[in-house]
Amino acid sequence: MNPVELTLFASRLNAVCDEMGVVLRRAAFSTNIRDRLDFSCAIFDAAGDLCAQAAHIPVHLGSMAYAMRSIVNRVSWMPGDTLVFNDPYLGGTHLPDVTLVSPVFLDDRLQAFVANRAHHADIGAESPGSMPISSSLEQEGLVLEPAFLIRNGEWNTALREKIAGSARRPDESLGDFSAQVSANLAGSQRLEGLVGKMHACSFQHAVDRLNDYGETLARQMVTGIPDGEYSFTDVLDDDGIGDSGIPLNLTLTVDGERCHLDFSGTAAQVQGNVNCPLSVTAAGVFYVFRCLMPPQTPSCAGIFRPITLSAPEGSLLNARFPAAVAAGNVETSTRVVDLVCGALAQAIPDSIPAASHGSMNNLAMGANGERAWDYYETIGGGMGSGSRGGGLSGVQTHMTNTRNTPVEVLESHFPIRVETYAIRRGSGGEGRRRGGDGIVRTIRFLDEARFTLLTERRRYAPWGLQSGGDGKPGRNLLNGQVIPPKCERRVSQGDVLTIETPGGGGWGSPGE
Repeated sequence: MNPVELTLFASRLNAVCDEMGVVLRRAAFSTNIRDRLDFSCAIFDAAGDLCAQAAHIPVHLGSMAYAMRSIVNRVSWMPGDTLVFNDPYLGGTHLPDVTLVSPVFLDDRLQAFVANRAHHADIGAESPGSMPISSSLEQEGLVLEPAFLIRNGEWNTALREKIAGSARRPDESLGDFSAQVSANLAGSQRLEGLVGKMHACSFQHAVDRLNDYGETLARQMVTGIPDGEYSFTDVLDDDGIGDSGIPLNLTLTVDGERCHLDFSGTAAQVQGNVNCPLSVTAAGVFYVFRCLMPPQTPSCAGIFRPITLSAPEGSLLNARFPAAVAAGNVETSTRVVDLVCGALAQAIPDSIPAASHGSMNNLAMGANGERAWDYYETIGGGMGSGSRGGGLSGVQTHMTNTRNTPVEVLESHFPIRVETYAIRRGSGGEGRRRGGDGIVRTIRFLDEARFTLLTERRRYAPWGLQSGGDGKPGRNLLNGQVIPPKCERRVSQGDVLTIETPGGGGWGSPGE
């Protein structure tokens, strides 16, 4: 294949992923998927290696890329199959993120897979929003080990009923699962047409060429980093149960065209839910290095070949079953990004920004009983600034890429009123390039409810670089009183929750 043909092939694969995303969004029932766009779509080859992905959620896609090979080799595939799973220790992230995988056959030969991962605000946890302050995996909801939701075109009725039985609103839950099935069906049809036009051998040849090209670009990127060993340590606020000031450590070694990341020295897994499986740690690593590659780099397995990582088994970043992981996927993954950026800033300071707000600022809320409802959102903050410009204010950064739910949608679907949604002025770090400001979000509850907060950077500020100032830490308040970074509370009608998200770090001395 010449360069033009290879570029067209990569673009066609990306277009299939984009179309899958459009189908999923338009067919979904829940606010979380339909409005916040908390989902991701990708294509894998017959061996389970990543071929293409849409520009969706980095933590979803990086973890799928790391773990999909082991998933697809667990079972025997047939046309019309759809596999479902969410087990974090078998290729998932945390329980609300449910993945559906479907094979693509041509002439009775397995050619590829299409997959999507979507966040379900209700996956059966006792607390609304299914993001509890948990100490074990079973407290976080329904665990789905890899199983066929659809086998040879026929729905698994027992599994479908099990999923519906775990949900507060079964119709909405099953509607979202059907939307995920529809997205895979659309992707399968488009990919089957593409493979048919190319013929099987040509498709696999094109995938191999794409991986070789991606690997070449990745190796060129790594050679641009000076050889050496770079270390960095950062800290998590707490685990929501008892441990606080939890250290994470990274030693990054660059040797020619290869790079290895060793997370030895990181704290052992904790009782709370900030633990994460190694696949989530890998997602944070892959994301940072992908950002350093040129824009034309294809999103394929080849780009990860020069990058390896390790973390001690039983540590916070390579937890053992059944450790709780609900916040590991959202909060600890973000701190992994900070670790990698902090180490790389010593080697290539002009290419690395200061720390961003460093939290997805997770808010899960709802109610049980006759008027049951569930809602989950992540709230943006300040972006860290860099050598080329100041940080943006009030945006999602790094490992999440969701939209904010429009206030009108929230207030029309749930018994809440959004009283403030504004930029938190002055929260960005000082510097020659000032860090972006965080967000202030105030919600008044119009009925009794429960909420859970899983937030970070409330005690340890987002750091600046090159003598830039730190961003201002965040705060959570209930009726004007400060509450912990991670907590659950019951609220009455009229209670007010305020979330002030952190600002980003500044870059460079303010006087320069």
